[in-house]
Amino acid sequence: KNRYVVIMAGGRGERFWPQSRLKRPKHLLPIVGDAPMLTQTIRRLEGLVSVDRIFVITNVEQRESVLETCPNLLPDRVIGEPVGRDTAAAVGLAALLVEKEGEDASFALLPADHVIENAAEFQATLETAFEAAEAEDQLVTVGIKPTFASTGYGYLEQGEAVGEYADRSVSSVSRFVEKPNLEKAEEYLNAGNYFWNAGMFIWRPGVILAEIDRLVPKLSEGLRELKNAWASSGNLELAMDQVYPGLEKISIDFAVMEKAKRVVMVESTFDWDDVGEWPAIERHYSKDENGNVFKGAGVALDASGNLTFSEDGHCITLLGVKDLIVVQSGDATMVCHKDKAQQVKALAQAVGEQNPSLT
Repeated sequence: KNRYVVIMAGGRGERFWPQSRLKRPKHLLPIVGDAPMLTQTIRRLEGLVSVDRIFVITNVEQRESVLETCPNLLPDRVIGEPVGRDTAAAVGLAALLVEKEGEDASFALLPADHVIENAAEFQATLETAFEAAEAEDQLVTVGIKPTFASTGYGYLEQGEAVGEYADRSVSSVSRFVEKPNLEKAEEYLNAGNYFWNAGMFIWRPGVILAEIDRLVPKLSEGLRELKNAWASSGNLELAMDQVYPGLEKISIDFAVMEKAKRVVMVESTFDWDDVGEWPAIERHYSKDENGNVFKGAGVALDASGNLTFSEDGHCITLLGVKDLIVVQSGDATMVCHKDKAQQVKALAQAVGEQNPSLT
């Protein structure tokens, strides 16, 4: 079977500042576990696709770091975007890359930085998704059964079953729902037919490119220009430098998935966490009797509910404080209240304005 995986590794991971930096972003760090997140993502694919069928789309500044972190990747399959143009452009680029691999090619598009422990169930879910994408002109996505009323994820509303592939049912998606407020999230959780949108997609290049063409003609025009420039120069990097900055900047969910025809979902049977911000890592480490989590060296006295992260044996000590996140990494330290974790990205940007070397 002519199957590929394209891993999206373009983020800056600003929500994990100061550990995550432009040259050393979240997906190249062991935020959870002992290996970089991207390495874990590639390992999880062993036996499903061989490493020479894996593409990574990152940005130009991170390309070298990606190759250093994952030396088994083929260098010509690690593509650096000259500028970020959001996910729709990256999906279009991914489709152009896989399209060259043959008429019958299909690919899974996966984020680089999610935590999934159960690799066998992950592969079984993808096997179903691939078979569904190969059998019909449809856009396949993975729905994660919600475990709590999350306001941080978009949701998929599950419609009726449309078929069975590799012994699993595939259902239509009635609609994509933006991140809800708490009241709505609780409603979705109780309804039972709403799933988290994990940002994993499986399809054939022609099918997704046709939908981009129908729904985002301006982006489609830019992608055709990119394809032609690549064909005439024989040099993808050169073509991207020319065309990429002019591509429309829009997310794939907003541009395509929310309006697309024939979107179907496979229900996941694996654990999943997108570890989107610092407090999320607590779910993966044990707490002391006062609810403190230390990743790295730390001592707490009369302190509760804190999360600390430190490197190189640097010891973080806490006295009489609660619900703080304290991160020491390289030449920067951050202290923030857990309630403010969503705003770490804004903090990283403010730091960058005063001192670009710290981002």
